[in-house]
Amino acid sequence: MSLDEIRKTKVDKLEKLRKAGFDPYPAVSGRTHAIAGALENFDKFSESKEKLTLAGRVMARRDMGGAIFFDLRDGSGKIQGFIKEDIVGKEIFSNFSDLSDIGDFVEISGTLFKTKKEEKTLEVKDFRILTKALLPLPEKWHGLQDTEDRLRKRYLDFIFNPESRQIVEKRAIFWNAVREFHVKNGFLEVETPVLETTVGGADANPFKTHHDALDMDVYLRISAGELWQKKLMVAGFEKTFEIGRIFRNEGMSAEHLQDYTQCEAYWAYADYEDMYKFLKECYRYIAQKTFGTLQFKINGFDIDLASDWPLIDYTEEIRKQTNIDIWKATDKEIQKKLDDLKVEYAVENRGRFIDSLWKYCRKNIGGPAILINEPKIISPLAKASAKNPDITERFHFIIAGSEVGQGYSELNDPIDQRERFEAQEKMRKSGDQEAQMADYDFIEALEYGMPPTAGHGFSERLFSFLMNKPIRETQIFPLMRPKQ
Repeated sequence: MSLDEIRKTKVDKLEKLRKAGFDPYPAVSGRTHAIAGALENFDKFSESKEKLTLAGRVMARRDMGGAIFFDLRDGSGKIQGFIKEDIVGKEIFSNFSDLSDIGDFVEISGTLFKTKKEEKTLEVKDFRILTKALLPLPEKWHGLQDTEDRLRKRYLDFIFNPESRQIVEKRAIFWNAVREFHVKNGFLEVETPVLETTVGGADANPFKTHHDALDMDVYLRISAGELWQKKLMVAGFEKTFEIGRIFRNEGMSAEHLQDYTQCEAYWAYADYEDMYKFLKECYRYIAQKTFGTLQFKINGFDIDLASDWPLIDYTEEIRKQTNIDIWKATDKEIQKKLDDLKVEYAVENRGRFIDSLWKYCRKNIGGPAILINEPKIISPLAKASAKNPDITERFHFIIAGSEVGQGYSELNDPIDQRERFEAQEKMRKSGDQEAQMADYDFIEALEYGMPPTAGHGFSERLFSFLMNKPIRETQIFPLMRPKQ
């Protein structure tokens, strides 16, 4: 039968239910127990013959003339149901047999027993349909094989794929662990604006929209409130963090999406060394809480978060891998090396050349490791090193060839910050859409004085890496192009 024919058959059954006086979409269920609870207390319930009412989706059925065995599943587990005409009577049995289907949500009432094969089963004394499904579930072994279909119809993927269901559960544990670690270390959770008149806090191309009530264009934020949280540091809050959605109008890959969840935190009277020590322990905490281990296989690398995390010097690592000294090489020499290495770059300026060279080198580092001493030219918000004003007190966490978190001693010199913003503005005007916008309101806030502060940020990329899956597959409902 075609899908349209199957749907028509189900709609016919729906109408028959209504004509018989049954509501195929009642507002409430009379469920007394979740399936897991019934199974956990099976001996007590089966011995007492206590009547239970369970509810869930019918996942399979085996018709045997005057009796039907079926599988019922709710969010807690699965149990076998057994309905027999001799027990429930011809009318109830006929309603179940003829008007219910696999995929329907039903409520069943009865007592527990074990079959000859020792399978825990509920013997149905009564039932009713809670939701009549009008489309058939995909075949267990043949449906949703295509990745695009799985992600577009994620709700069906969750029904049949236990691993996909675990992603939803583990995501919740992951972000709760992030929150727990920050709170227990004295950080205050805050919320900052998602709509901004000037985006800041990252090198990224923003989404733009229009605010009708104020009649002005605004942007969706590209960081989890970095500049806002720094204003809270100005205000005297000493430890803050935010877990929230951010948006970047950029390319898609196994590691990049346009909207995703990120955590950012700021810590007054601390520097980047304090922050990377804190964040390293945070990663260990959330990995243990979420996965029960600190050992992972990611992108072909064996990763042990319990091991030492060596410090890697930015300049030395590039020199070691490419034989290029970024302080002495000309733009043309760096550009030629990128071309020789077949590294693509969209914008031609020295900062992007150096950053592209580093990203090539990064892929060869398994980690976990901590990158330090990044050049100031590509770190517009980080404090310059007191030992070398050309580099910043910034770090990146490197795991399996990628950056999965960063932080720095925040720049709190308003004059220096203004100069860096102006340099970024020149880059934007020359075509670099990822260069940062100048936020003069933020500079004004800095002029009132911000204490020495360290910040960090990491996104759900870390979660996808620990799952060893492309980031799109670890989102619950990733953005998909509408099906044509």
